[in-house]
Amino acid sequence: MALNTDKNLKLYFSIKEVAEQVGVTESNLRFWEKEIPSLKPKTTGNNVRQYTAEDIENIKTVYNLVKVRGFKIAAAKKMLSANKEGVDKNARVMEGLIKVREELKDLKKHLDSLV
Repeated sequence: MALNTDKNLKLYFSIKEVAEQVGVTESNLRFWEKEIPSLKPKTTGNNVRQYTAEDIENIKTVYNLVKVRGFKIAAAKKMLSANKEGVDKNARVMEGLIKVREELKDLKKHLDSLV
C-alpha cells in the first residue's frame, strides 16, 4: 500500500493553522468557541484542539457574520440557532462575491497598466 502524500487530505488542523486560514487570532477562535455552541472542535487528552474541515466551515460562517457583516456575537449566535442553513448559504455567497471582487480589482489594475 502506497503512502498518501496529498496534503489536501489532512483530517485535523491546529488552532494556529485555522487562525491563519480564516484570518483571525487564536484567542478570537477560543472566545467564539465559548460563545457559540456549534463551534466545538475535537480535543486531545492534553486539551489540544483539532479542527476538521467542517469545523473550519462553521468558523468561516461565524467570521462572515461577525467580521464581514458586522453583527455582534450575540446576534450571530441567535442567527445560527434560528436558521443555520440560511446563514451557511449566505456565507458561501458572500465568500464567492468577495473572490469575484478581488479578481475584478486585479483585472482593472492590469487594464490600467496597459493604458
